[in-house]
Amino acid sequence: MKKRMGMADLAREAGVSLSTVDRVLNGRETVHPDTRARIVAAARAIGHPAARRLAGTDESLPEVRFGVVLHKQGQDFYKAFAETLTRAVEAAPGIRGRLTLEFSASQSPSEMAARLRAMAGRCDSLAATAVNHPEVTAAVEDLTAGGLPVFSLLSDFAQGARTGYLGLNNLKHGRTAGWLMALATGGQPGKMAVFVGGHRWHGHELRETGFRSYLRECAPQITVLEPLVNLETRQLTYEATLGLIARNPDLRGIYVAGGGMEGAIAALRETRPEGPFSLVVSALTPDSRAGLAEGLVTMVIDTPLERLCRDLVQEMTAAARAEAPRAQAQTFLPPDIHVAESI
Repeated sequence: MKKRMGMADLAREAGVSLSTVDRVLNGRETVHPDTRARIVAAARAIGHPAARRLAGTDESLPEVRFGVVLHKQGQDFYKAFAETLTRAVEAAPGIRGRLTLEFSASQSPSEMAARLRAMAGRCDSLAATAVNHPEVTAAVEDLTAGGLPVFSLLSDFAQGARTGYLGLNNLKHGRTAGWLMALATGGQPGKMAVFVGGHRWHGHELRETGFRSYLRECAPQITVLEPLVNLETRQLTYEATLGLIARNPDLRGIYVAGGGMEGAIAALRETRPEGPFSLVVSALTPDSRAGLAEGLVTMVIDTPLERLCRDLVQEMTAAARAEAPRAQAQTFLPPDIHVAESI
């Protein structure tokens, strides 16, 4: 007969004290959300009988339906985002969370607007990554007018219509990249390049602005080239990086403000530019981790997905239940900074 898992087993699996497990199971005191999420995950892993109740399947709890639309289903960052979000919804305290997660196949404003509108009636609160475009804004205006809260993620859109924004402070993201890359040149003059996913990504626009403003202010010997649009794809970034290196012998660095960094890493692996050179990217993935270890990537400015998803679930729950309306709120998360010696 299979052994019945008890509180001691759960405490051991979660790496917490028995009293903490007791508080979570019996609701005696408030427990930090991160600790509770760890206990929920441990309960699922060992098949503890309380796993379903802790994960929000207790029928006595109110149901909250979360709708989320993301991009680039095949990219490592968005895969991790989807997995982390799923866990956050499952572990949300005090509710039965139901997640409807979809992906947009392209950056097309029309496609995203259609996907957002299609979520009406299927969720109580909606969040998305989307370009900042009049079609998207119109969809958000219609949805919020109908009582559906809409949150922008990572890159802001529909300002004045959306309910809130959650992500990094993208202007500071760019300035941080500029600071490190200027430092890495050792004061030598030269050029630097910046990749953006597209001109309609508000977050990428802010990152480029911050990058340029820092270098203009603090490293005027550096010339920043016109931004290159890579549609956040590996191949376009790879080909463009090879071209940049071939045309600019005084190229001192590349800042990939969004996706597609795998292409830049691959190109640098082949060419190995001489002299001071830095590459700053925007997500810690298997490719960028390998790039750090090989000395190809100088720094990763990463989004803390665990915290983002936990805060997002809290904000969306509050908005759906009209507990704490925060019209036009912005939640800026501190970035996770990774260099070779920190991985």
